[in-house]
Amino acid sequence: MTATSEAYSPSSDNRLSLLPQDLVSELSVISIPQLVPEPLPSGDNRAYRWNRNNYSKRRRKIDIWSFFITFLNGSWIDGQKWSYIGGYTEPKQAARRRRQAIWIRDTFLELGPTFIKLGQLFSTRADLFPVEYVEELSKLQDRVPAFSYAQVEEIIERDLGKNIPELFASFEQIPLAAASLGQVHLAKLHTGEEVVVKVQRPGLHKLFTIDLEILRGIAKYFQNHPKWGQGGRDWVGIYDECCRILWEETDYISEGQNADTFRRNFRSQDWVMVPRVYWRYSSTRTLTLEYLPGIKISHYEGLEAAGLDRQTIARQSATAYLQQLLTDGFFHADPHPGNVAIDPKTGALIFYDFGMMGRIAPGTKDKLMDTLLAIAGRNADRVVRGLVELGAISTEADTDPIRRSIQYLLDNFLDKPFEAQSISQITDDLYDIAYGQPFRFPATFTFVMRAFSTIEGVGKGLDPDFNFMVAAQPFAFEMMNSNGNSTPDANTFLAEIGRQAAQVGTSALGLPRRLEDTIDKLERGDIRVRVRTSETDRYLRRLGAMQQNTNYAILVATFTLSATMLFVNQYAIAAGVVGTIAFIALVVWFRQMRKLDRQDRMS
Repeated sequence: MTATSEAYSPSSDNRLSLLPQDLVSELSVISIPQLVPEPLPSGDNRAYRWNRNNYSKRRRKIDIWSFFITFLNGSWIDGQKWSYIGGYTEPKQAARRRRQAIWIRDTFLELGPTFIKLGQLFSTRADLFPVEYVEELSKLQDRVPAFSYAQVEEIIERDLGKNIPELFASFEQIPLAAASLGQVHLAKLHTGEEVVVKVQRPGLHKLFTIDLEILRGIAKYFQNHPKWGQGGRDWVGIYDECCRILWEETDYISEGQNADTFRRNFRSQDWVMVPRVYWRYSSTRTLTLEYLPGIKISHYEGLEAAGLDRQTIARQSATAYLQQLLTDGFFHADPHPGNVAIDPKTGALIFYDFGMMGRIAPGTKDKLMDTLLAIAGRNADRVVRGLVELGAISTEADTDPIRRSIQYLLDNFLDKPFEAQSISQITDDLYDIAYGQPFRFPATFTFVMRAFSTIEGVGKGLDPDFNFMVAAQPFAFEMMNSNGNSTPDANTFLAEIGRQAAQVGTSALGLPRRLEDTIDKLERGDIRVRVRTSETDRYLRRLGAMQQNTNYAILVATFTLSATMLFVNQYAIAAGVVGTIAFIALVVWFRQMRKLDRQDRMS
């Protein structure tokens, strides 16, 4: 252990690599340059206007609505095939979505804490947003300027009733990390214990109140939007759910209670460590926790230098999360690797940051397991029923197209044995189906799926041979046994999978059975029969093109007439804008006419 102490000693030049950087922040960084907040570039006040004390509600409203109007206009342009130089292709559209997603991510950072947290929440919602948006938002770095030590002093004294020297024997003025909601300082109590103190960003409640009031109006607009509101998406309901989560994160008393509950759930496991809360030094805006330094779980070189077994860590991290999800029903909803460290001496897992936690009711755990078993057995009907019971699909939705999509997924993608399946792949495929369908994934469901994917990703990073399904089997045995099975062993679990697989397999036996299945699919809408002729197709295409050309001709005439009237009335700038629109419509009309002419010659 001598080499370990040299590599991770707090007195070394790289001492902060041992500190719990993500104990109470959303940062996932190790090195000193990342931990110390970078100063704003000289004169760069635009990007962080939200951080001003005198920032006005009117100005905030302009900033937020400007972003959303620009976003809607860009989305509309990207959806128009005529806007693509050289012709429309799907790769070109995907490239545009990627550029817009990067712009959204950067703008969220500029708009500040509310939007940084929303971006992190939306990064789990592949059922609502295109994959490009989700991928870019998952890269959103929650790193903003630190606030001053004078403000830290003011908050602590106002909330705890004493000044810092009375409360602490020492208190580092430079924060270990600064995130959107607060920053963390290393301190020592007069009794000798080393602690970390999380202090909430000043003015956060005021900013949240202003932003969430504006966002409610935007949610109502999206609810009625022809594109974003299609499929009956409940944007107001999503807004209410986001509000609840955001306000919970600003209450440090609630976060401390979460930490205590989490600690009690793992009190019998000596391989899990959770910081103790010092309630005497905590309030709604200040949280003081035990200082538990560790090696970041994804810092593989550091783990090896400490002589720790990566395979054991992978297995224990999976076991810890599965216990949270399937046994305790109380789980860490922000499970990125920055929130988990490893004690360099014992190899125990250390969990940080308990602001965002999820709860699963006992009945929900059973429904979740039933759904996973239905996926394993490739039974689309049971999967749909499970998703309805979990609240992922509205009870009023037409489930036939959803069931057909799920059956296609099960038949064509999940072609490996259950134990060889990837939970991340299952999640991605499920979200691919969900996007554009009437799904209503609750936040708890998306948090669970993200947690499962994180377990698998961390496990494979630590141990390339890590298998999530194998790690999950003991918990599946336990849950199946609690539902009435007598023997919780592998044979029971595999027998259940085999029984369901056999049900699917019997459909392939015998011609009469196949004919019966075909008739059944026709009745349920899985197979559709269409009678078409080439002449009818050509006629319909020509009719549609002519109608579209007529529409563009009307637009050209309308905008040209409007531009002329504006110019005559000496509104030159407005006339120029409308005239430009008329010219664009004319170009599109001309292109459509050429396209129609080519179709006529080919026919």
